Amino acid sequence: MGMQDQFKDKAKQATEKAKQAAGKAKDEASQRASQGRGRADEETRRAQQEEQDRLDMDYDA
Repeated sequence: MGMQDQFKDKAKQATEKAKQAAGKAKDEASQRASQGRGRADEETRRAQQEEQDRLDMDYDA
């Protein structure tokens, strides 16, 4: 195996490793975005519930 072949193999390995890292980063970003949306939905529901509770207390008085 010549030096040129060794460099080609190293370059191919580096390319594959970079592709895998990019895929992993994309998956992690997708997961974080999903978690962020979930928190926003929960906060919205909590705010709506608090508003409903205040409205109910006003009518009870």
